[in-house]
Amino acid sequence: MTTPSATTPASVSSTAATDLLAPRRPVPEAPLDLSIPHRLHVVGVGGPGMSAIAIALAEMGHDVSGSDLREHPVLERVRAAMATVHIGHDRSYVHGVDAVTASTAIPERNIELDEARTTGVTVLRRAGMLASICAQAKSIAVAGTHGKTTSTSMLMLMLAEAGLRPNFVVGGDVTDVGTGAQWTGGEWLVVEADESDGTHLELPLHGTILTNVEVDHLDHYGSLDAIIDSFDRYLAQIPGPKVVSADDPVAARLARRHDAITFGTAGDAQVRAVDIRVESGASMFRVERTVPDGPPTVLGEIELPMRGLYNVLNATGAIAMALELGVDFDDIRISLAKFGGVARRFDVRGSDGGATFVDDYAHLPSEIRAVLGGARHSGDGWKRVIAVFQPNRYNRISEIWQEYADAFGDADLIVLTDIYASGTTPIPGVTGKLIVNAVAEANPGKRVVWLPKRDDLISFVAGEARDGDVVVSMGCGDIASFPSEVLDARQRR
Repeated sequence: MTTPSATTPASVSSTAATDLLAPRRPVPEAPLDLSIPHRLHVVGVGGPGMSAIAIALAEMGHDVSGSDLREHPVLERVRAAMATVHIGHDRSYVHGVDAVTASTAIPERNIELDEARTTGVTVLRRAGMLASICAQAKSIAVAGTHGKTTSTSMLMLMLAEAGLRPNFVVGGDVTDVGTGAQWTGGEWLVVEADESDGTHLELPLHGTILTNVEVDHLDHYGSLDAIIDSFDRYLAQIPGPKVVSADDPVAARLARRHDAITFGTAGDAQVRAVDIRVESGASMFRVERTVPDGPPTVLGEIELPMRGLYNVLNATGAIAMALELGVDFDDIRISLAKFGGVARRFDVRGSDGGATFVDDYAHLPSEIRAVLGGARHSGDGWKRVIAVFQPNRYNRISEIWQEYADAFGDADLIVLTDIYASGTTPIPGVTGKLIVNAVAEANPGKRVVWLPKRDDLISFVAGEARDGDVVVSMGCGDIASFPSEVLDARQRR
């Protein structure tokens, strides 16, 4: 077996990282004018991103249909928005429509996309349709390697608390409103800008939050320098407020290059979280704001019912943007105090026998580190933190498997399973065992368990979890159903 070598993160040395102010770039144009009523069809409408697109389009007043291979719970919300949903694919579904849209997960050979191209119907990937939606409002996007969905949800709720009736398109269901999209007809649109396929560069935006810049999606970009360059170009085409993390070193360099407002815990952040405390699963902190040539002003105290420093940072970025948009701090404080979170972000799925079971979308090393740190220092009084991780995508793991070595430091027990393909092709020598070996070597005093088969994984955790444990299962594959499977197994016992 040949062991792949890890990609060493590139130094921040590209043109994007210089401190010279960047030249402005033109704002992208929308490919479809959605101010005119259209008949539109969404292929793969059951996916979280495409269902949000379908809901927004239908609530804008367009005649929307969609198709998917199987029934999904989210499709009831799509139907509730008055869109027509078909289970299965058929060429006839695109007859008479003005445009068809699909995510990059839908293969080009899909019969509906093929029929649309054959009959001359406009075909847009998700980025093109989302760009067209963004053009119908003053759009504020949240971009970055992670933290996008939570930050987008927080900002949307701040604007809603201020009575601004924001439209939104988010990559996950916002617990407080039970959906990932809504079109109110208000002036503002809050949207998540995904960099995985370059979508962020296609959106006509007014302003943005940039949470961080790290290695990911190397299948699309090839190198960290290319990722940095994409965010450099992204910031250069934003005409309005740019709010960028001061805590992330790459983002901080980009902030200087684009004269952005900075946020975080760093001493030079213009909107800063200070005096951070945790208690019973909640985070408390004060917010300070610094203006040029002036001392910091204390805006007030925030109580956030979420665990983890990373969520404090997400909230601080959203606060900084809300302030730029004129939202009163009292509205910000009230909205965060009742924030219910986002699906699959430290989502407590149940408890049994004194053990708590949590689901989280974390799949990159820094995300795992942040989530487990949040569990360890949450103030909940958990005795043991059990981490269960499902790696995702063969090409991703082949590049960064060694970076997982120190991601599990806050776990008492580490349980690893095999790679979830997510449509990628297996690579010889690349399995979850690479991560097992890296973690075990870096943590000789910790118990590391390798269980590549799902039945074994469920059985082990069901029997291992005990009173006072928190079991945090992480990944962006089918691990999402793991807490329910373990709870069912424990009930059968």
